[in-house]
Amino acid sequence: MASKSFQDLKKQAEGTAQEAANAASEAAQKVVNQAAEAGQKAAEHLVKSTQEGVDKTTGQAAEAISSFGKKYGFQK
Repeated sequence: MASKSFQDLKKQAEGTAQEAANAASEAAQKVVNQAAEAGQKAAEHLVKSTQEGVDKTTGQAAEAISSFGKKYGFQK
């Protein structure tokens, strides 16, 4: 009788341990997913900011060249 109770207790403990391991694994996967998503958003923001900077700089350079050309008679 005591042996059966011990086996039942052992099975219950194993089941509980497996459930805890599964929950920990799921939580870890959520953290990984959130970190990946945050990294992706940061990369997208960096690309967008860089492109905006390049566009602005290109526009300013074009204006400067145009102004220079008009000033020295290369353009009308």
